[in-house]
Amino acid sequence: MIDSDRKPGRWLAANGAVYAAAAVALSAYAAHAVQGPAQARLQTAALFAFGHGVALAALSRQSQRMPARFGLAMLYAGVLLFSGSLAFNVLAQWPTTLAPFGGCLLIAGWLLYAVDAARR
Repeated sequence: MIDSDRKPGRWLAANGAVYAAAAVALSAYAAHAVQGPAQARLQTAALFAFGHGVALAALSRQSQRMPARFGLAMLYAGVLLFSGSLAFNVLAQWPTTLAPFGGCLLIAGWLLYAVDAARR
């Protein structure tokens, strides 16, 4: 039987691990197949995806309160928009403007998580 209260935590943890794995692949691609400013953008995307992926994997299982979960969900969406936008820009060579929105979600997610942690 699946505990429905823990399912969002598992989902975020699993997706955090996928972010971290994708970040390693993206970083390797950037190091071996890309040069110039595009390489720096891919490395930035990989750095943010890896760091936030590890954070999601580690924090989501212990975050049972809704404010913390919502903050982590904002991190999930922020990485998707921030790192995804940077990577898509380089890989598809198509301009996107979603990175700033992703960055704002990352900031807001961390602040919401911090407020919830301070309340505990």
